[in-house]
Amino acid sequence: MRRLSQARTGGLLSLVIVIVLLPLALDNIYHYDIVIRIGINAIVCVGLNLFIGYAGQISLGHAGFFALGAYGSAILTGHYSWPAWFALPASAAAVGMIAFVVARPILRLKGHYLAMGTLGMGIIVFIVITQEVALTGGPDGMPVPPLTIAGTEIYSETTWYWIIATVLVATVWLALNIVDSPIGRALRAIHGSEPASSVMGINVARYKAMVFVISAVIASVAGSLFTHYSGFITPSEAGFLHSVELVTMVVLGGMASTFGAVVGAGLLTALPQLLATLRDYEMLVFGAVLMGTMIFMPHGLVPTIAAMFQRWRRK
Repeated sequence: MRRLSQARTGGLLSLVIVIVLLPLALDNIYHYDIVIRIGINAIVCVGLNLFIGYAGQISLGHAGFFALGAYGSAILTGHYSWPAWFALPASAAAVGMIAFVVARPILRLKGHYLAMGTLGMGIIVFIVITQEVALTGGPDGMPVPPLTIAGTEIYSETTWYWIIATVLVATVWLALNIVDSPIGRALRAIHGSEPASSVMGINVARYKAMVFVISAVIASVAGSLFTHYSGFITPSEAGFLHSVELVTMVVLGGMASTFGAVVGAGLLTALPQLLATLRDYEMLVFGAVLMGTMIFMPHGLVPTIAAMFQRWRRK
């Protein structure tokens, strides 16, 4: 029972159960599409939460890594006829190298300076993608070949659901193991105080660069999956608003909570669809929900609910 109450076992098992049972509640392709997009956003947010929630850093340019992974797979499969399963890891490796090169200089910044630095990085990616018309199709975007498994092109939403679900579970498992490892303890120490961490012998620059690269690679994998699922990619995926959405999902679900990142991604992806019937009042209600959540649950949804449950158990 003690082991089942831990996030790495009980939490992961609960996620798997939800994933297995969820198709019973999905009535049509539209519902599958929403859930698949939730899964893709959740994959990015789980990686981004390692950087924001545990390391205590800020990134307003992670949509750039998402778009680089997406366009990397699109270009390799579309222009050079690479198999998608080779293009995806190749794109992830390239993005990881870019993140590693960028990490050391940009992570010397702190606070709002770091936010501005990562924002500038995302803007550069957006401009490059928009201007390289021959490779990316420019502002109009480009079509992407479908994912192929054993010679069969994958179009079915049901198949895509299980692909995204498998990657999401693997990403959550990886994040939970990182958090419970010495790396995770070092990240939490850095979040608490970088000078104190340095005094205790923690190589702050090394660990910040490490988690930055890991989160970038995870975003790249999600971008590659997204581009093959949607069949089309545009520069808007590298835009500033997309980066803000990803950060908002992490903060809303609960920073330093792996499952909070999943819940935040699910809520902010599905809520606009649920509020679509309100028409002119959709954004008003959406903003009110976000404001109310952050006012009454400043630590995020999952940590607040978990704390309430712990108090109830003690009583």
